[in-house]
Amino acid sequence: MKQIKDKNFVPFIESVALQARIKELAQQVNKDYEGKNPLLIGVLNGSFMFIGDLFKSIDIECEVTFIRVSSYQNTESTGQVKQILGLKEDIKNRHVIIVEDIVDTGMTMQEVLGQLASQKPASIKILTLLYKPEALKVPLKVDYVCFEIEPKFVVGYGLDYDGFGRNLDAIYVLEEEK
Repeated sequence: MKQIKDKNFVPFIESVALQARIKELAQQVNKDYEGKNPLLIGVLNGSFMFIGDLFKSIDIECEVTFIRVSSYQNTESTGQVKQILGLKEDIKNRHVIIVEDIVDTGMTMQEVLGQLASQKPASIKILTLLYKPEALKVPLKVDYVCFEIEPKFVVGYGLDYDGFGRNLDAIYVLEEEK
């Protein structure tokens, strides 16, 4: 068990399982994007550990960059997306893969997709570490998923509780939600 601020979290997805699934997903990206030089766009802050491990496992020619958006406060999504740090690269006619830590309500991703699509990329796909289909509030197609989970609050491996817990090498769930 890990205590983060005022809450207790218990193991949910171990580090070994995370790394094995990331390698599988990287192999799929290698196959799907061979010869296409995709641009991976990590959504900060949550995706930094995930995209680092994913990027190391991708063998094809590709690039990486980051954007930063925020929609969470405490353990709840605020439903309002704020773009804090914008994309500097020209993505017109590029194959883009948005790399997210978690797709929950889908509202953040819907906003990001809209902003990126307006720049006319060749393609846009969503790749996420965690996906909560039961929590979706907007229609959204997620193309690559490491783990599909129930709508529970999780921390670790980049995911946080009020900024804390990102440094854990596995994913933990609130003790009362296990």
